[in-house]
Amino acid sequence: MDMTGEQRIPTGQQAVWEALNDLEVLKACIPGCDSIEKISATEHQVTLTVAVGPVKAKFKGKMHLGDLDPPHSYRIGFEGQGGVAGFAKGEAKVSLAPDGDDTHTLMRYTVHAQVGGKLAQVGSRLIDAAAKKLAGDFFTAFNARVAPVAAEAGAVAAKPAAAVPFWVWAIAAIVTLAAVFFALR
Repeated sequence: MDMTGEQRIPTGQQAVWEALNDLEVLKACIPGCDSIEKISATEHQVTLTVAVGPVKAKFKGKMHLGDLDPPHSYRIGFEGQGGVAGFAKGEAKVSLAPDGDDTHTLMRYTVHAQVGGKLAQVGSRLIDAAAKKLAGDFFTAFNARVAPVAAEAGAVAAKPAAAVPFWVWAIAAIVTLAAVFFALR
């Protein structure tokens, strides 16, 4: 599966970068996230519980960060296992840029992922629908967390993702195969 897209986030670039590197923020915003643990400066272990159609499982996976250019861009590799439910692996490239007067950030992403096992048997439409829902849930929670005043006032609404956000797609893939994020480094 290949996906590209963008997400407009209602806060400045540095704040987005910092939130994407705050494990507590990510854990709170990723649907079904049980834990995120830092293994090293560029590697994290993630545990998620997710349902995709009739397949519900707990997934364990690792994220590997590379090509770090804070607070502008990075590359993330991911791989995960969900037992009999299947596996997922892939790579995402993400970039952040100020949008407008630096009160918003534009996140752009490109993702390539592979899913196997029972998850692959569910069908791409069901996997895409689950990934889009996870993405929407993630960005709703993330935007409210990084810009709570704007979100409460209803002054700023996030532009819906054109496809599945890189970070959430990684999670959906690690969840949908071992399922997110994104997160940027």
